[in-house]
Formats: sequence, C-alpha cells, structure tokens
Amino acid sequence: MRNIMKHPTSRQLHTYWDRLRGERSAPERGEIEPGEIRNLLADSFILETDPARRSSAVRLAGTRLCALFGRELRGSSFGDLWGERPPAFSDPWQLVETVTGDTVGVVAGLTGFTARDETLDLELLLLPLRHRGKTQARILGALSPHFIPTWLGSRPILRLEAVSLRVLETVAPEPAAMRTFVDALPEPANDARPVRFGYLLVHEGGRSNA
Repeated sequence: MRNIMKHPTSRQLHTYWDRLRGERSAPERGEIEPGEIRNLLADSFILETDPARRSSAVRLAGTRLCALFGRELRGSSFGDLWGERPPAFSDPWQLVETVTGDTVGVVAGLTGFTARDETLDLELLLLPLRHRGKTQARILGALSPHFIPTWLGSRPILRLEAVSLRVLETVAPEPAAMRTFVDALPEPANDARPVRFGYLLVHEGGRSNA
C-alpha cells in the first residue's frame, strides 16, 4: 500500500499507525508515542471530530505545518485551512467523514495558494484513531509539502484545494517481523487509471508488492 503514497512522511506515519493497530481497524489515541515518530511531528496533526455537528478541530499541529499557514493551528477548524468557500469537489468534511464513517485511511493530493497566487503541492494523509472506544472522535494526519518553498514563514498558505484522492484499502496487517518501519526514499505513485468526478481524480488504493 505504500506505493500509493508519494511522500516519505505519509508512508512512515502510515506504517507506524498500521503497526499500532494490529488486528484492529484503528489504534487508540493513547497509544501514540510522540517520541517514536519525532522525525514526523513537524508535518503531523491530530483532529478532534464531531460528526453530529459536521465539524473537526485541530487538537495538535506540528511546527512546519503551522509555519506553512503562518499561525498556530491548535484549536482552529480543519475546514478553515481550505479557505472561506472551498469548491464542492474539495469539501474537507467529506474527507473527514470518509475516514470516520468507514474507518479507513485516505491520501489526498492538495494544492496550497498564497495571497500572491504562489502554489505549493502537498500530500494529506488522514488515519482513524479510537478514543475511549469510539472511532469517530479522533484522526491522525500529516500534511507534507513536496518541497520547502523559499517563502516558508513569510507568505502563508491561505487556502487549499484537493486535486486527487485515494482511499486506502483495508488489508490484514503484515506480521511484525516482515514490516519495514522506516522508508528511506519516496516511491512512485500508483499509475492505475483514475476515475474523474468533476475536477477531482479518484484513485483506487492498491496493495503494495513490497
């Protein structure tokens, strides 16, 4: 499954999450140990979701993630990262609802825009977490730029748009002895033919041959 995630942060965080969950659909929030993923924390975050209100708030956010948006993100709405009026095909709540409702992970390709219309390609990973026995209350995620722009910290991203979406297929976890915990280099994206819905390209998640 790692071959459908382009960014090494996404692959490493998914591998860690997959190891923690074992035979379950998702691990517990309390099982996340920051020290074990210290090299991923700058791009990582945790969301608190409320399906009844169709809302999600940022509980924790990494330093590089906050720098990209030029502000402290803790306590802000996840939807605020997408601007005031995100396009219908780029609705952030639909991403959250897919993760919490189906207890699956998703990977999305995003484009971030500054006030000068500078763009930055990013990869978003969302993974379900259990919290006090519920699988609709927390999400572990990462939002990683494919390169570090020279304007980082001076011209914040004001809005996001989704350009692709992949739902991660649920598969039986590999035996612990066969898992590779840390990936060294990015792998190519899955080249399976996407399905177009308006401007959004939806790719079916595949199994990794690794």
